[in-house]
Amino acid sequence: MAEELYEMTSAGIAALQNELENRKFVQRSEIAERIKVALSFGDLSENSEYDDAKQEQGENEARIVEIEKILKNARVIEDSEISKTQVTLGSKVEIEDVETGDKETYILVSAKEEDILSGKISVDSPVGKAIMKKKKNQIAEVNTPSGVLKYKIIDISKP
Repeated sequence: MAEELYEMTSAGIAALQNELENRKFVQRSEIAERIKVALSFGDLSENSEYDDAKQEQGENEARIVEIEKILKNARVIEDSEISKTQVTLGSKVEIEDVETGDKETYILVSAKEEDILSGKISVDSPVGKAIMKKKKNQIAEVNTPSGVLKYKIIDISKP
């Protein structure tokens, strides 16, 4: 079975590489030290510090494997592939809620890079799907449980 290809921005790949390095070379040793300290308490049958550290170790190792898989199968979206006339992966997009006039600016990224607090939304999110391939001044419609939201594409640029 073919591996899934992950299209990502160069910033997204750099962030994952930094996270991987931190997990391998900082968090691994910190967790190992906590396990060592917990083992010194003796009886493991009621040693919550040991259980917690082992749980964290498992989660850290699983995330390392996940990041390595993503990076192995990542394809960088080159700057030249990001259009300034049509919304694509990597585009910086200013949208306006047609009803309220509220404006938001987002960068469209892969699901693996999504960070709504930093203004990065996934191309697979409802808003991402709706604005994908739209051009300036076009209207995108997002179906929500409370009705249809309409957004006008105000500007498209490279981040």
